[in-house]
Amino acid sequence: MKRLYTLRRRLFAPLVYLAALFLIFEEWLWDVGARLMAKLATFPPLRGLERIICSLGPSAAMAVFLLPALMLFPVKLLALFAMARGHAFMGISVFVLAKVAGAAAVARLYALTRPSLLRLRWFAWLHGRFMDVKERWIARLKATAAWRECRALVDAVRGRLRRWRAGWRRGRFAARPMRVLRRFSAFWRMRRR
Repeated sequence: MKRLYTLRRRLFAPLVYLAALFLIFEEWLWDVGARLMAKLATFPPLRGLERIICSLGPSAAMAVFLLPALMLFPVKLLALFAMARGHAFMGISVFVLAKVAGAAAVARLYALTRPSLLRLRWFAWLHGRFMDVKERWIARLKATAAWRECRALVDAVRGRLRRWRAGWRRGRFAARPMRVLRRFSAFWRMRRR
């Protein structure tokens, strides 16, 4: 019995980690989308629309919350159709763009409609269960050595990018392309002689 449990755990472990990574990516998209939509919400007509959405009842809030998913479903189907017809790059690009736009819209709508949605008993129950499962999976993933190594790698790359951007802003690297061009032209002048 213990061998069967160990085998099952080893077979399903990659799926659990894949699901957790997908949730982390989705959470990142959610955060970026929420920030982007919050900046867009400063536009006066959108401010009025947000006030209307915040004042909706639970049923209307659910309809508004599901609207982006329903509107983007045909776009995603067309992207899959394009991929099936041999236009893989276009199909993948449209699919990713629809995913990012949908995540941004849903993130903002969720922030606006959450108080109304949580008044629905079944939604509050599902929301609580989903958040518990998600937190458990993410905690399980963060407990692994692979997560710590990947996190250290991502942090190192971010640090390098920050230092590189700061160098460009201070003008430290601005002279480098001209220096390379001067060396290249000097090299070719020497070769011609």
